[in-house]
Amino acid sequence: MRLTTGCASLALVLGMTGGALAQSGEITVWSWDVAASSLQSTIEGFNAQYPDVTVTVEDLGNQQVFDRTLAGCAAGGSGLPDVISIENGEAEIFWNQFPDCFANLRDLGYTEELAVGFPDFKRTELEVGDVAYAMPWDSGPVAMFYRRDFYENAGVDPASITTWADFIEAGQAVAEANPGVVMAQADFNGDTEWFRMLANEQGCGFFTGDGTSIAVSQSGCVAALEAVKDMADAGILVAGNWDERIQAIRAETVASQLFGGWYEGTIRSNAPEQEGLWGVYEMPSVTEDGPRAANLGGSALAITNTSDNKEAAWAYVNYTLGTNEGQVTMLREFGLVPSLLSALEDPYVEEGQPFWGDQAIWVDILGTLDRVVPSRGTPFFGDAQAIVQAVQTQYINGGYENAQAALDDAANQIALVTGLPIAE
Repeated sequence: MRLTTGCASLALVLGMTGGALAQSGEITVWSWDVAASSLQSTIEGFNAQYPDVTVTVEDLGNQQVFDRTLAGCAAGGSGLPDVISIENGEAEIFWNQFPDCFANLRDLGYTEELAVGFPDFKRTELEVGDVAYAMPWDSGPVAMFYRRDFYENAGVDPASITTWADFIEAGQAVAEANPGVVMAQADFNGDTEWFRMLANEQGCGFFTGDGTSIAVSQSGCVAALEAVKDMADAGILVAGNWDERIQAIRAETVASQLFGGWYEGTIRSNAPEQEGLWGVYEMPSVTEDGPRAANLGGSALAITNTSDNKEAAWAYVNYTLGTNEGQVTMLREFGLVPSLLSALEDPYVEEGQPFWGDQAIWVDILGTLDRVVPSRGTPFFGDAQAIVQAVQTQYINGGYENAQAALDDAANQIALVTGLPIAE
C-alpha cells in the first residue's frame, strides 16, 4: 500500500487542519531512551510552524512509562502527561483495560486519508472500531548490526552467514580471533526478544494473527527456541540486559547485536567514536533459503483524555509522525524507522551512512519490511511474555527435555491465565 503524491498531500493538509487552532500552550511527552531523544529532535521543526507551543519531552525509561501510564489510567488519568509513547505490542493492554484513558484521535484530525498513509500491520493494534487510540510511529525491521573489524580479524564474511548454524560457526571464529569479545548478547534474564525475533521470522508468535488463540507451541516457535538454545550452548550468545549491551558496545567487547532497525540510533549515539567500524546484514534463518525478516518493537503516540491542551498535543503528534519532515528528522538523527510510507521514499533513505562505513543501511533494513509477518500483541502480551521468559530460562538451563515440551508448558500456562484456547 502506497499513497500517491496527491493523496499524501491531501492527507497532510487534512491532518494539519486538526491542529490549526493550537497556537499556544505547553505540552509534556513521556518517552524513553533514543525514542525520547528523537522526539526532542523534532521540536525545532514543529516550533517553526507553532512557535508558541512549548514541548517538554521527559525520558522516564521504558518500564517507567508503562508502569506510570498503567497506574495513571487506573487512577482516572491522574498525573498523566499530554502525550505518551506506547509500544505496539503492549497497546491493547491499555485499550482493553482503560478505553477512556486516551483521546480518540479521529476527533482531533486523524482522518482516514491520513491513516491510510501507514501500513495496516502498524494500525491493527492501535484502532478499535471507529476509535483511533494512537498514531503509528516507528517500526522495527530486524537487522544484525556487526563490527566489521572483529569479523575481518576472523576471516568471516557476513554474506556467508545465512543460517543460525552459520552464525554459531562464525561466532566461534570471531571469539577466537578477538580475545575478550563475545559474538552476541541476549537478555535471557529479563526478556524474550531473541525468541520473539526468531519466532516472528518463522511466522510464529505468542498468539495467532487474529488474537483469538495461543500459537506459542507451534512449529515455528519451537524452531526459534531451539536455535536460541543452540547459540547459548555454543557460548556465542551470552546474557546481557539493555544497559549491559550498551556497555559492551562502548567497551568494544561485543561483535554483533540483533535488534529492530531503531537500534541503529542506540549504537551510533552511544559510541560515536566507532564511526566506520560497524555494518549491517540481514538476520540469518533456521534453514537454508528460509525467511530472513522479522519485526521487533515499534511504537505509537497517544494523547491522554486528561490533557488540557489536546489541540496542541495533536499538532505536535501530527507534525512528528504525519509528515516526512518529522519522520525523516528522527531517522536521520537517531535511527527511528518511519512507519509513514511516504517518508520511506525520502532521498535520505538511499544515502550511504558515514557511521556505517558508507553503507546505505536503510535500503538494506527497510528492504525487509514487505517480508515481515505481522505479529499480534493482544491485551495478554504481558502475561505471555512473563510466562515465556521464565520457560525460556528454564529450558536453556536444561529444565525441559526439548523445546516442544517447554513451549507446550508455556502454552498451557498462558491458556490458564488468559482463558484462550491453544491453536491446533
